[in-house]
Amino acid sequence: MKRFELIPFASASELADTVATEWLNHVTAALSARPFYAVALSGGRISRSLFAAIAEKALARKVSLDGVHFFWADERCVPPDDPESNFRLAYDLMLRPLNVREAHIHRIRGEEGPVAAAAAAEAELRRVVDASGRPILDLVFLGLGEDGHIASLFPGRSQPEEEGACYVPVFDAPKPPPSRVSLTASALSRAREVWMLASGAGKEAALDRSLIGATTPFGALVARRSLTRIFTDIPVRAG
Repeated sequence: MKRFELIPFASASELADTVATEWLNHVTAALSARPFYAVALSGGRISRSLFAAIAEKALARKVSLDGVHFFWADERCVPPDDPESNFRLAYDLMLRPLNVREAHIHRIRGEEGPVAAAAAAEAELRRVVDASGRPILDLVFLGLGEDGHIASLFPGRSQPEEEGACYVPVFDAPKPPPSRVSLTASALSRAREVWMLASGAGKEAALDRSLIGATTPFGALVARRSLTRIFTDIPVRAG
């Protein structure tokens, strides 16, 4: 049984534009049935286009995101105004233009260091989403690295996690900066939906290997979930 849905695009701009529209439709439908929705954001080049498209379309359509709580799939251990900050990317391009309430922005406090930041992020997610059990995010946006990494879970680098944990400190990321915080593999597998935005040159092999069962972090996630949606402008042989 195939555990992924592959949705191809001719360009990164077409991908970002379509995903922005789909997500706004998805959020609108979800919030019509309940008052709360939790999403985790990622960084990367495609996220820049996605966030700008979401802001533009939400403003044009007058879509309310009042019930949405924003978390992050991972963060570098840098201050929030650092150019490398995943929070800053989302805040500048989407959250600030849409006047999202500060109380609904749950950034990872990377400047506090990986251990303290992971613990604080864990506590915040449990406080907002589920204090009694294993918090389940409604949707996680992911990007794909050239080596198959997702969030800040890299191949060949085991990140021990406590049973049911949501966030883990990362000390040895092969891409700078080495200190980070990431959602755990189990938190990603528990999410109601995962939307992978696989975009850009140099990722063809990683995507193909992940979809045929190779032991990349993304391949492991696909194997653990019943369905992962993959939006991509990369030619795929394994689809």
